[in-house]
Amino acid sequence: MTIAIEPSQSTSSTDVQVFTLAASGDLLGRIALAAIFLLAGLNKIGAYEGTQAYMASVSVPGALLPAVIALEVIGAIFLILGFKTRLTALLLAGFSVLSALLFHFHLADQMQFILFFKNVAMAGGFLVLAANGAGALSLDARQ
Repeated sequence: MTIAIEPSQSTSSTDVQVFTLAASGDLLGRIALAAIFLLAGLNKIGAYEGTQAYMASVSVPGALLPAVIALEVIGAIFLILGFKTRLTALLLAGFSVLSALLFHFHLADQMQFILFFKNVAMAGGFLVLAANGAGALSLDARQ
């Protein structure tokens, strides 16, 4: 794969602008998707007991919390770096849907309705990322 960095006889400045927009958009999109998971995972570490109690309140074993934190934090880092992006995106899409169903499926409550569909929308973004890959500005592109 050849990437044009500056216009030459075989590339136009429009090609370079499109590449730059696509590459930048892919990177910024990955960072945006990752941010909520990185912050949520780090927050769960700081509020460990409270998070376990909340999980137990919806019959989810608190013993799963370390795995949840690992998925959120490591998954976010992998997304930002663009490393194992397709697999990470699929895992986070599944996690988003599962957490929507377990924690936010009270659609009569407007806040839970919004949170439910926020998770569904994030899962959609992850599926697009899984289908298209991380883009040019990623570790995946170097392999």
